[in-house]
Amino acid sequence: MFINIIKPLIVNYTILISLVVNANMFIPFSRSSFDNYKKRAAYSLMGTFAALLCMVYPIEVLKDTHFDFRMVIILILTLYCGVFAGVFCTVSVSITRYFIGGDFVVIGVVINLIALICSVLLRRGFVQSNNRVHFSVVVFTMYLLISVVLLETFIPFLNFSFYVIYYLIFFISFVGMIFAIEKMISNNQQLDESVYLENQKTVGHMAAAFAHEIRNPLTTVQGFIQFLKEGDNHNQLYKFSDLILEELERTNRIITEYLSLAKPGDMKHECFIVEEAVRETIKLLNPTAHLHNVSIGYHEEGEHFIHGDRQYLKQALINIIKNSIEAIEQKGKIIICIKKVTSRDKVVISVKDNGIGLTEDEIKQIGLPYYTTKTKGTGLGTMVVNKIIRDMDGTIKYKSIKGKWTKVEIYLPLSTANEQK
Repeated sequence: MFINIIKPLIVNYTILISLVVNANMFIPFSRSSFDNYKKRAAYSLMGTFAALLCMVYPIEVLKDTHFDFRMVIILILTLYCGVFAGVFCTVSVSITRYFIGGDFVVIGVVINLIALICSVLLRRGFVQSNNRVHFSVVVFTMYLLISVVLLETFIPFLNFSFYVIYYLIFFISFVGMIFAIEKMISNNQQLDESVYLENQKTVGHMAAAFAHEIRNPLTTVQGFIQFLKEGDNHNQLYKFSDLILEELERTNRIITEYLSLAKPGDMKHECFIVEEAVRETIKLLNPTAHLHNVSIGYHEEGEHFIHGDRQYLKQALINIIKNSIEAIEQKGKIIICIKKVTSRDKVVISVKDNGIGLTEDEIKQIGLPYYTTKTKGTGLGTMVVNKIIRDMDGTIKYKSIKGKWTKVEIYLPLSTANEQK
C-alpha cells in the first residue's frame, strides 16, 4: 500500500521539478517577468500542461479518487502569475477531472477551487513578503486545514498514514518549488548584475584606451604646432607637414576602428563572388606592399558565391593583409589562396606571410581588447576583423610559427547561388 501511494507522488514531484527547470530555461525567472503579460501567459501554459501531466499519474489504489499534485501548480501559478493564470489552470484541470469521471468528481473539482481560493486570498501577503519561502508555509497550512476537513467529511475511508504521506510530500514539493523559484530569481538577478557590471567595466576600459590612443597623436601634433608658432619656425612647416599629417591620419584610423567595433551590425545582405572582392583588395594594397618590399601572390579555384557585405569583407581583408605586410621586416611575400572546403560546404580564404610570426601565447590573445604586438597599435583592428567575420556567420583561425610565418584562415558559408551556378 505504501509503495503504491509513494510511487505516483514521486513521479508527480519529478514533473514539478522539471516544470521549474524548463520554465527558467526558456523564460528566465525574474521579478519583472511575472509582471509581463506575455511571460505570465507562457508560464500559465507550461504550468497547466504540467498539472495535466500530473493527472496522468494519480494514486490508483484509493477507489475512484484522483489524488495528485495538480493543486501545487494551481497554488504556485496563482501566487506568482496572478488570478488569471490560476483560474486558467483550475478550469483546465477541473474539466479534465470531470471527463475522468468517478464517484468523487465533485470533490476533485472542489479541491481545485480550494487551492485557487487559498492562493488568491493570500497572494498579496505572498507578493509583499520579504521571505516567500516562509510565507509559503502559511499558504500550505491554510490549504491543508480546509482540504483535510473536506476529505474527512466526504471520503471517510482515507486513513491517517495516507494523510501523512500525501501531505508531507505535498509540502516538500510546494515549499521546494517556491524555494527553487526564489533561488533562480536571485541567481538570474546576480547574473544580470554581473553582466551589467562587466559591460560597464568594458566601456570604462574602452573609454580610457580610446582617450589614451587619441591623446598620443594629438599631443604630437600639438607639440609641432607650438614649435612652429615660435619665432621663424613656421618656415619649417613643409619639413614637418608629413609627420603632422601622419599623426592626424593615425587619429582618424583609431576613431574609425572604434566606430566599426562599437556600432551595431548594419551589413548589407547581398550575394557576391568572394574572389572578386579579394582581387579588388589586393589591387588596393599592392602599392603599399611594394613600398615595403613585399610581393602578394594570389591563387584561386574557380568562383564562389557568399552572402554578406562586400565592403565589410574587404575592410577585414585590408586589416589582415596590412598586418601581414607590417609583420615582414625586410623583404618578403604574402600568399593569398581561396578554395572550397567541400566537406563543410564553405569557402576558405587563407593569407600567409613569411613575417616575424607569433608565439602560441600571442595567438591565444589575438582579438582580445587592447592586445597588440605593434608598438603603435591599439588591438582594435583584429577585433573589428573578428566581428565582421562573425557577423557574416564565418569563423577565423590563426596559425603561426615564431620567426617563420603566420597564416590567417577565414571560413565563410557558401551561398545557395553558388549551387545554382
